[in-house]
Amino acid sequence: MSIQALAALARRLNQEAGAPDVPSLFFLTDPERTPDPIAAARRLPAETAVIYRHFGASNRVRMARDLARICRARRLRLLIAADPHLAERVGAAGVHWPERRLPEARAVGLALTTASAHSRAAVMRAAQCGVDACLLGPVFDTRSASANARLGLFRASQI
Repeated sequence: MSIQALAALARRLNQEAGAPDVPSLFFLTDPERTPDPIAAARRLPAETAVIYRHFGASNRVRMARDLARICRARRLRLLIAADPHLAERVGAAGVHWPERRLPEARAVGLALTTASAHSRAAVMRAAQCGVDACLLGPVFDTRSASANARLGLFRASQI
């Protein structure tokens, strides 16, 4: 399945679920696995959300500005991880919160707020914080340094 076909399917599922304003695809940057997030953003289909996870990088402001420019030009929605001030500064669409920082999601006044969730309890906390969408995972095994134990398809589908 092509990324365009996957995006169309996800868009249809979002509309059927009553969440038409939530992006259908999300791309998360990673300093090690995505050394050039600009190049990656140039290949994404329109309406994809790009979550810039800067992890305190020294060039985070410049990179966020560059990503914001590319995202606006390509109709992508930029979210800045755990930094609403940087998101506002560069004109990002919103902010993405790691699960461990969910309580901070209440204070954000940006257009789109998402959060990572790794359990049913985290999804419930995110709902209480008023986030627009949760990224549930990991569903499958991953080599990510920040990964939790995989949920598996059945458990994820029950959440």
